[in-house]
Amino acid sequence: MGREGNYFPCLFLLWGILLIFSPFVAEAALKTYQFNIEVKNVSRLCHAKPIVTVNGMFPGPTIYIREGDRVRINVTNNAQYNISIHWHGLKQFRNGWADGPAYITQCPVQPGNRYTYDFNVTGQRGTLWWHAHILWLRATVYGAIVIMPKQGTPFPFPQPDGETNLILGEWWNNDVEQAVKQADKLGLPPPMSDAHTINGKPGPLFPCSEKHTFVMEVKSGKTYLLRIINAALNDELFFAIAGHNMTVVEIDAVYTKPFTTQAILIAPGQTTNVLVKADKAANRYFMAARPFMDAPVPVDNRTATAILQYEGIPNTVLPLLPQLPAPNDTEFAMAYNEKLRSLNTPQFPANVPLTVDRHLFYTIGLGRNQCPTCLNDTRFTASLNNITFVMPKTALLQAHYFNVKGVFRADFPDQPPTPFNYTGAPLTANLGTSLGTRLSKISFNSTVELVLQDTNLLTVESHPFHLHGYNFFVVGTGVGNFDPKKDPAKYNLVDPPERNTVGVPTGGWTAIRFRADNPGVWFMHCHLELHTSWGLKMAFVVEDGKGPQQSVLPPPKDLPPC
Repeated sequence: MGREGNYFPCLFLLWGILLIFSPFVAEAALKTYQFNIEVKNVSRLCHAKPIVTVNGMFPGPTIYIREGDRVRINVTNNAQYNISIHWHGLKQFRNGWADGPAYITQCPVQPGNRYTYDFNVTGQRGTLWWHAHILWLRATVYGAIVIMPKQGTPFPFPQPDGETNLILGEWWNNDVEQAVKQADKLGLPPPMSDAHTINGKPGPLFPCSEKHTFVMEVKSGKTYLLRIINAALNDELFFAIAGHNMTVVEIDAVYTKPFTTQAILIAPGQTTNVLVKADKAANRYFMAARPFMDAPVPVDNRTATAILQYEGIPNTVLPLLPQLPAPNDTEFAMAYNEKLRSLNTPQFPANVPLTVDRHLFYTIGLGRNQCPTCLNDTRFTASLNNITFVMPKTALLQAHYFNVKGVFRADFPDQPPTPFNYTGAPLTANLGTSLGTRLSKISFNSTVELVLQDTNLLTVESHPFHLHGYNFFVVGTGVGNFDPKKDPAKYNLVDPPERNTVGVPTGGWTAIRFRADNPGVWFMHCHLELHTSWGLKMAFVVEDGKGPQQSVLPPPKDLPPC
């Protein structure tokens, strides 16, 4: 009797343990990928040239994972350039070593060397992407990341019948790295791209591109999930499908309140998932992308196309073109962004910080600095709070972790040095900036509000900002100068969109909030590659907390040396 008395509680305890842990045992898997960085000849627009690729693919391979998985990606560099890869939007909790921006969280992988990115995917599901994070190599080195929900967890929208990734990009006929080097020497912007692309293909509106057209076949009556990624270097893009509406259900791997639209706006670095129903007359329809630019700045204004083709329709049928918003349609852009809202349900809450420990106000400026060897004795530059960021020669995270002195200063100012009428008449005098590797130190678990303010130094312009290591809530946005007395009263603190990349409107401001619960060194920069290379970037040092789970993990053994 005594034996039986002990046996049943033990059995129930064992069952209980199995029930608690079985979902994790069933789900948490190790996914391994091999990324060979190699040069391959590729032809577009009647031009052939060598480009840097992953595994010879352009775009590179899609990474398929499930929420809760551990991922190991072995990167072997067989190209002539230093390389590093960023897993854009993955939070890399306590594990900045796997984040990827060169000289921020790691030194680059040098030619002939290798590095394994090893990370867990926790509390995230949806569409993200990966790209090179050094020089302008992300022009060709990029691909999609698809994170499926945990086993047995449905989408919070109708299950689609099929899905497709659409990666929007740019193509240059010439060698991008050479063009950038040449422009840098002269102190000028490099040439614009020669085409936009959808899945690496510009579509039939460009010369020699009939065969370089992405085609998606659909069946009448079925619903499809499109995972749309803007991998372009320098252009915000409108995207639309002729004759079809789209229902937006997710942005930057966060579910949204669904809404229907004829076109979407997507900035470099952002992702958008939409549902499309194949419920129109069986035909061929163009999917099209072209830039949004409402400032007097030149852009590559041509339209990339792909084809949505109903089953059974011959390839000889000419597709219909969609009505895209005008290239400078600010009204559409503002109205579209206004519709983006977090789902904010018990299962997917919007945990917006309601109190703020630290208020930051950063002005975004373009400028000119002296350059005796440049064409006009000056070079274009860009700054936050009038500081043009200087890239270090040692990775900042290593300097922080090992307490190496002299690599950076942790005194980035919370406010601009001199307040002025930020969006008034264009300022073209005193455009010099101060240079420095200056970071902002943030206490662990403190709540931060950052207002990003565009300025009319040289010109106003829209800037998509990406924060590494975090999602943030976009609590407010507006045109003109931010008013700290009136504007916070209009914030959305209930269901604001949660993202990792946000557009600051032309001549306007955007306010974001986040909780600094991820220790490490985290890059924040404009995702227009031109502006990043001009110095429109900075980094946060988020200090360790007190608990064992609140400090940066030790670096991996194979971390690349500088």
